[in-house]
Amino acid sequence: MKHKEIKFAPWRLKYLQGEGLKGCFICQALQYDPHPDNLVLVKSNLTAVMLNRYPYNNGHIMIVPSAHVSKLQSLELSVLSEMAAWMRISEKILEQTYRCDGFNIGMNIGSAAGAGLDSHLHIHLVPRWKGDTNFMGTVADTRVIPEDLSSTWSRLADQFANRKEHLLS
Repeated sequence: MKHKEIKFAPWRLKYLQGEGLKGCFICQALQYDPHPDNLVLVKSNLTAVMLNRYPYNNGHIMIVPSAHVSKLQSLELSVLSEMAAWMRISEKILEQTYRCDGFNIGMNIGSAAGAGLDSHLHIHLVPRWKGDTNFMGTVADTRVIPEDLSSTWSRLADQFANRKEHLLS
């Protein structure tokens, strides 16, 4: 008899039961200073960088505008420029920290495009490694992420805070 391995992810229960935060989780997180509980790594008046609560890989971050907007055309160019600057900075920090081989960078604008939160635009930056996909996703419908979010936050927060003054340089 084949034994099925069980993976526990208790932090997902609230999400699955629909008991998570009501409203915009990004706006709620940005009300506070950066902290592991709200997953915010760094923020400015225009933008912030935060961890994804349900990451695809270790180091999966989101770059978000402070303004609650759903479309690129609603963003001021200064906000869009700062988001692009955070993408450059994030690439370097994540390469140095995680020694990744590449990235997936993307936005899902609107629920039809797959946005889980379609009312607050955000950019995903997901570190990738050669061979990081394996049989677990295909055979067991399971993704293995070896680092918990508080450890990820601890590894990254100071690096992002130290780069804040270099945003547009």
